[in-house]
Amino acid sequence: MGAGKTSVGRRLADMLEMDFVDADEEISKAAGCSVEDIFEDYGEKAFRDVEERVIQRLLQEKPRVLATGGGAFMNPRNRQRINEGGISIWLRADLDVLVRRTSRRGGRPLLKNKDHKITLGKLIEERSPVYCEADIVVDSREDGPEATARDIIQALEEFTPPTAQDTI
Repeated sequence: MGAGKTSVGRRLADMLEMDFVDADEEISKAAGCSVEDIFEDYGEKAFRDVEERVIQRLLQEKPRVLATGGGAFMNPRNRQRINEGGISIWLRADLDVLVRRTSRRGGRPLLKNKDHKITLGKLIEERSPVYCEADIVVDSREDGPEATARDIIQALEEFTPPTAQDTI
C-alpha cells in the first residue's frame, strides 16, 4: 500500500503501449462492491479468494501491465501463476514513504482504524522475504510515477528470464 502500483502501472502501460489493469478494480467489479466493503462484510479470507480467482482470469487473458494488491503475491498460487504468465516486479518503498502516501486517502482495509506506521512496518517485515522472490525489484521514486516507470523499463530491458536449468 502506497508504493505507487496503480499510478506507476498506468504510466508504465502507456510507455509500453499496453493495457493497464488494476486487480483491485477488477475484484470490485466481480464482487459488485468495493474492496473495503468486501473486507468489512465478508472478511479478508473471502477477499483473498476472490482476488485469487480474478488474478487467475486476468493472467489468462492478453498481455498487459497488471497491478495486484500488496497481499496478492503472498499467495503461493498467485506467485506461481504470475511467474508462469509474466514478469513480477516488486515496487519497493521505504516505511516513511508508505506512511506518508497512505495517509493521503482512505479505502485501505488493512489500515482502517490502525496506526499506519506500526501496521505497515509489520507488513513490510512479513512480506519482504516473499516479495524478494519477484523477478525485478525497483524502488518507488519520490520524483513521480513516470520516473519509476522509466526505471522499470530499464530493469525490463536488462532482465534475463530464468531458464529451466536455473530452476532445477
